[in-house]
Amino acid sequence: MKIIIHGGFFSESSTSNETKVAKQQALLRIVKQSYAYLKNHTALETVVYAVSLLEDDELFNAGMGSQIQSDGKIRMSASLMDGTTQKFSGVINIEEVKNPIQVAEVLLKVDDRVLGGEGATAFARANGFEKFSTEIPQRKSEYEAKLAGTGVGTVGCVALDKDGKLAVATSTGGKGFEIVGRVSDSATVAGNYVNEFCGVSLTGVGEDIVSNATAAKIVTRVTDGFTLEKAFEKTFEELKPYDGFAGAIAIDNKGNIFHQDSHPTMVFASFDGENEEVFG
Repeated sequence: MKIIIHGGFFSESSTSNETKVAKQQALLRIVKQSYAYLKNHTALETVVYAVSLLEDDELFNAGMGSQIQSDGKIRMSASLMDGTTQKFSGVINIEEVKNPIQVAEVLLKVDDRVLGGEGATAFARANGFEKFSTEIPQRKSEYEAKLAGTGVGTVGCVALDKDGKLAVATSTGGKGFEIVGRVSDSATVAGNYVNEFCGVSLTGVGEDIVSNATAAKIVTRVTDGFTLEKAFEKTFEELKPYDGFAGAIAIDNKGNIFHQDSHPTMVFASFDGENEEVFG
């Protein structure tokens, strides 16, 4: 069993040492809590659990830490994918929901599995997700002062369960001040992809990640025989012509864990029951 999570880039909002330590502690707590959960649950259940914990933590730009868009509203996106069934589900620009990833989890069971905007929000309400404001004072002050972060904040999780099954989940609160209707990579296969061989979750600038089809490329290359490290190397090399801003976490079906970013510094933590790693 293996698990790795990410919480966007350190350049998101405050970059003080105090914030760095807080994020390190939060990520280690969440990854260990999620590993304990993984012992008695599937990879799919666990990635939803882990990303929900990340959405609930105001340190990260998803759920409770989401950015405010140009019209003063918060719209969030999240997606989920099962490596065994190859089913993908997601919500795009959903409003006033505490845990967008949990709405994506419900969507995994229906035919129309990717919903956006008002349709995503209406689906959430119809399925018992109460209206909930995720706006926090920090994001409000950033919005009012036009001091939003750099647009590189997302959270994600990749898990390998005791049966050797993989799953991924990714959630974002946006980049801040974006044009209404903008679609991030988080609810696409460029930012969140898995099959029976490998799972990958991304963070960074969504437009760069989509242009490179990053998650899908890495997974496809591992499926075709690349090692995880070589798949990352080739795919990240293809970001360089346009200075693409991305960070990725991954686990393959052999239990190898890998992470890489094109710019410093993606915040992440991994745990396998004995060994822990957290961004430095």
